[in-house]
Amino acid sequence: MTVAILRSTAGNLQSVVYALDRIGVRSQVVTTARELEVAERVILPGVGEARSAMSYLSDRGLDRAVRHLQVPVLGICLGLQLMCGTSRERDTQCMGIFDQEVVRFNGVGKIPHMGWNRVSRMKGPLFDGVDKSSWFYFVHSYFTKPSEYSAACCDYMGPFSAALQKDNFFAVQFHPEKSGFSGSRILENFCRIPGAKNG
Repeated sequence: MTVAILRSTAGNLQSVVYALDRIGVRSQVVTTARELEVAERVILPGVGEARSAMSYLSDRGLDRAVRHLQVPVLGICLGLQLMCGTSRERDTQCMGIFDQEVVRFNGVGKIPHMGWNRVSRMKGPLFDGVDKSSWFYFVHSYFTKPSEYSAACCDYMGPFSAALQKDNFFAVQFHPEKSGFSGSRILENFCRIPGAKNG
């Protein structure tokens, strides 16, 4: 299996490549809709700003290509936010896979939310075999509220979705590639999820 890692304006592609290498999974950084259409698995990573990332994807037709994928897709950090409906970060229209609004933290505490935090209420195939007391590494200023799509939750200035799931689409707000053993297990589980071929 080769996992396609979709390039946007993100700067953490190589860390995802290395994390997949560590679990014995080959990956390829892709930049075109055609490459997505023949992929067996797709990861949309992200560190950065929503408006510029969405502009990059939409200018190349990559947002439409992602929405139509039938294989398992995993969004990471900004990738999760881009898969939602809208973001208050520069009033950005996102992909709309998850009917959720992305909002900014507002409360007592440092922004961004950065460092290790405990994740709870884990469910679904991404979290098979993950210890219920696991901690994951976060770096983000925006989040989505808990909803029917939530596959895990976390708390920082209040509860937020640490993971989302809908059909073949999965997303995590934390960085599995920086989250040690538990993060590796998330990536392993994603690579085991059965999925149909595109088209």
